[in-house]
Amino acid sequence: MTVQNGDELTELKNQIRKTAHANRKSQADKDSVSEQITTTVMDLPEYKAAKTIMWYVDVRDEVRTRHALPSAIATGQKIVVPFCVDGELELFHLESMDELETGMYKILEPRADLREVASKRVPVDQLDFVLVPGVGFDDQGGRTGHGKGYYDKLLENARQDAPLIALAFDCQMFPEIPMQSHDIYMDKVVTETAVHPGRGRAS
Repeated sequence: MTVQNGDELTELKNQIRKTAHANRKSQADKDSVSEQITTTVMDLPEYKAAKTIMWYVDVRDEVRTRHALPSAIATGQKIVVPFCVDGELELFHLESMDELETGMYKILEPRADLREVASKRVPVDQLDFVLVPGVGFDDQGGRTGHGKGYYDKLLENARQDAPLIALAFDCQMFPEIPMQSHDIYMDKVVTETAVHPGRGRAS
């Protein structure tokens, strides 16, 4: 997508976010639609082959994931979830849903008393498979988040061979997301009706 200047790009991304938020908010039956999406993801060969998998814990109107976490943990694969510290995402080894608590802004996150336990911290280069939330996507793997760059900063340090897989409702798909040099394309975008192969980081 050709965008003439930074102001135009910022405005265009803001418009996409506004539309995506409205679409996501009005998405009917989020729980069962989310189950379709997470089932598809967990059936992907690259998911099954991974030893260490980063999930996110859904907030607000994102594709739900918390229903799938217990079964993900039960597979024996190492399940990791991110949490935010001073604008950066840190990684936590999740072994039980009891290790989560409702924190600031009603977000479900790792318990405060466990976050500094050395054995619970996971370096980003240990991830074999990464699930990524977002606000708007396109079928090339283009993604826009909330504009704070939390995930971009994390993903730029993920291993090149670790697939980046976004979860989205169909209503979050757009013809094209305007991308900048620091934005990262997803390897796949999984919705309730399709698995869109993205350009990935090789693009």
